[in-house]
Amino acid sequence: MRKKRVLLLSEGFGAGHTQAAHALSDSLRMLAPDVQTRVLELGSFLHPTLAPLIFTAYRKTVTTQPKLYGLMYRTQYKKSLNRLTQLALHRIFYAQTAEIIRQLQPDTIICTHPFPSAVISRLKRIGLDVPLCTVITDYDVHGTWVSREVNKYLVSTNEVKEKLLRRGIPESSIEVTGIPVHPNFWAQHNREELRAAFCLQPLPTVLVMGGGWGLVKQENFLNHLTRWRDRIQLVVCLGSNGKALSTLSADERFRHPNIRLLGFTKEIDKWMDVSDLLITKPGGMTCTEGLTKGIPMLFYKPIPGQEEENLQYFTQHGFGEQIKSAETIDHWLQLLIERYPDVVQQRQLLTGAAAGYNPANCPQAVMNILRK
Repeated sequence: MRKKRVLLLSEGFGAGHTQAAHALSDSLRMLAPDVQTRVLELGSFLHPTLAPLIFTAYRKTVTTQPKLYGLMYRTQYKKSLNRLTQLALHRIFYAQTAEIIRQLQPDTIICTHPFPSAVISRLKRIGLDVPLCTVITDYDVHGTWVSREVNKYLVSTNEVKEKLLRRGIPESSIEVTGIPVHPNFWAQHNREELRAAFCLQPLPTVLVMGGGWGLVKQENFLNHLTRWRDRIQLVVCLGSNGKALSTLSADERFRHPNIRLLGFTKEIDKWMDVSDLLITKPGGMTCTEGLTKGIPMLFYKPIPGQEEENLQYFTQHGFGEQIKSAETIDHWLQLLIERYPDVVQQRQLLTGAAAGYNPANCPQAVMNILRK
């Protein structure tokens, strides 16, 4: 009897979509070693030269003209991709998708980005007979996610489920599972052991993320943080943004024993465990990872659109606060210093408040689809 096969499709418009796909892939294989998984960013896989140019243009638009991006997001908010757009996606980027599916013969296709979901939906309309599961990777649902050919939506919250219901998606096709995170985030690590392994001091520790999306350009924000470097330990994660890492490494203000600059790392789960506060943009993936770890969050500069919706959800539920001024940062850092001996207990309380999220729910829902 051949193993069950799961094909996970994403796109490179922001790292979170593909991170979710890999997280779900690894979670599935951990829960069921007899399941085979394959993760593909369709655009990059089929057009390795053209796709990076498109993704770079997208990122530049989002970071340099966020208001324009927000206007486009809101204008199309209630609209699904029209048939012409779907056909264009199919012909320009994914004409070979049907052949990929024929070769891989998946038992289920999972999409963590609306574009491949739209392409698979179109293939299903013309005869593809494979269950399609779409994982919405934010705390909102834009119209581009919506297609009646999707057999199952796995969503972050009841609020997202209600929005899908209002768009005419039947309740039987929606399951609230939370956004999948990598299995590394499922377990807590020993803080003292991590602190020793990372050569950190026994000081309140703040993890700052978002370098890949222009954090280094927020000069006033970063300068303000460095003023606390004698009393607060700062860990600045710049991801794959090598230029930003080089820029900050050459800056005298960041050459301090209490400041650690990180490039790309696969140990963010451990850095979250050893940190007492997370400062980040409100991306769906990072917020969910922080939620899993029970770490308090401060959010800066949300991109108009889905990040604003993510921000609203996390602030309304008490999992974080928006940075509206330098006073917000000062308040939290002073709080960390004053209450540092009790920080671990405070995190345990926050984790209890977030106990409604179970990271195993999403892969388990996929397993249920495979069993059917």
